[in-house]
Amino acid sequence: MKKITTTCPVERSLDIIGGKWKLCILSKLQVGPIRFGALKREMPDITQKMLTQQLRDLETAGLIHRKVYAEVPPKVEYSLTDFGHTLRPMVDFVSGWGIKNSEQINQALGALGRV
Repeated sequence: MKKITTTCPVERSLDIIGGKWKLCILSKLQVGPIRFGALKREMPDITQKMLTQQLRDLETAGLIHRKVYAEVPPKVEYSLTDFGHTLRPMVDFVSGWGIKNSEQINQALGALGRV
């Protein structure tokens, strides 16, 4: 990861939560702890490798907690930390914006060649 030298709060924040998948993951974790397999099922377009990397990044940033249960087969559960819960209003806002503006978003994604 590159070293951040900017003082711009938007750039600094996006370096932690930016990207295609991190807000989606944080949104799924708002309802409570969830296992890796359940996250993967709820996000079928993400690869296992990418999900693992995004979870590691969020854990390193202190936004999520990874709990490993000592059992066979291994059970791993992810949950939001107190720091992660501070993002709830922003995640809810982005989700609401996406619902409210779904038609325009679909048009924009079509224009970008992503639909």
